[in-house]
This record gives sequence, structure tokens and C-alpha cells, in this order.
Amino acid sequence: MAGLQCNATAIPGVLLLSADVYGDERGYFREVYRRDRYAAVGIPDEFVQDNQSHSVRGVLRGLHYQIRRPQAKLVGVVRGAIFDVVVDLRRGSPAFGRHVALELTDAEHRLLFVPTGCAHGFCVLSPEADVLYKCTDFYDPGGEGGVLWSDPALAIPWPIAAPLLSPKDRSHPRLADIPLHLLPVWTPAAGGPAI
Repeated sequence: MAGLQCNATAIPGVLLLSADVYGDERGYFREVYRRDRYAAVGIPDEFVQDNQSHSVRGVLRGLHYQIRRPQAKLVGVVRGAIFDVVVDLRRGSPAFGRHVALELTDAEHRLLFVPTGCAHGFCVLSPEADVLYKCTDFYDPGGEGGVLWSDPALAIPWPIAAPLLSPKDRSHPRLADIPLHLLPVWTPAAGGPAI
């Protein structure tokens, strides 16, 4: 049955994953998530909530993170194409303030694992996109955090100049303006960040 390929990125813990896809004239089948195979590549997390977003071309969602109930995420595109971005917010991390940016599409079937302590966002490249992501903790509306998508210090090469943004995403602070106590701490020995 399906194998799982895992590739590291420039940010510790951010992983690009792909599983075997079996296709024929009827369509395709793939195994999106199987706990034992994910644990074998270093993702033992338990996912407790699945979310789906539908967006049109030009929408930018992010950059989001959870403060009180940090969430690791497994992100994939069910339909369309997105420019996906992860920013390391973990104080003390060797990659603090750096980002990973890549394209995820329904045709490539790749998934991105975003560890706790990182902000996540994406913009839609196709006419429409459906994004599905698994989370390791429940959404906490009072514990939301965000970083301004266009923070010049992050130097993210967004492929869009004037995105469609929610009022909340338009008003996030720059990373330098976020109080340190609202940022996670890098704890590599424990396998993840502490808040």
C-alpha cells in the first residue's frame, strides 16, 4: 500500500510530505493520513480537528497562529493551487523570523506539516481553491495571534500585490511589534515549543 515520502525544509520541523497516488481511467486514490506512517517520519502528533476553507483567486489568509492552545497543522489542497507560507515564531529557534514558501496544488497531492510555534498563511493562485487542514488542538478564538502578511522584515515573496484580506488579517502587527510573551519558545529537546 501507499508509502510516505518526507522532505525537510529550511525551518526545523516544517516538513513537505507526499504519499503514493494510484490512478487509472476512473480517477485516483491516495492515503492522506495514516498515524503509524506519520509517526515513523517524526510526526507523532494526534490530530483533533479538521478544517476546510474555500477561497477565490486573490484571497490571502494569514499569517495565523494560536497563543494559548498551539496547533500543529497538516495542510493540503483538495482543489486548486495556493502559495503557502510558514513563518517560524519560536524565540530561540535557529530559524526565528524566517519563512518557507511553496506552491501546493491538487495535482501534486503534497502536504505541508506546520509545527506548533509557527505562523501559517496562504494566497490563492487558481480561480478557486479548497484547502483542508488537520489541527492538533481545538481552535481557541480568544487565543488567536497573527503577523502582518506584508511585514517587510519577513521578505515573503507573495505572488500578489493587492490581496483580498479580512479586516483581521489586514490589521495584524509586524513580528517586531508582537510582545515577546505572546511568542512561543523554541524547545528542541522536548520536541516542540513551549508557550
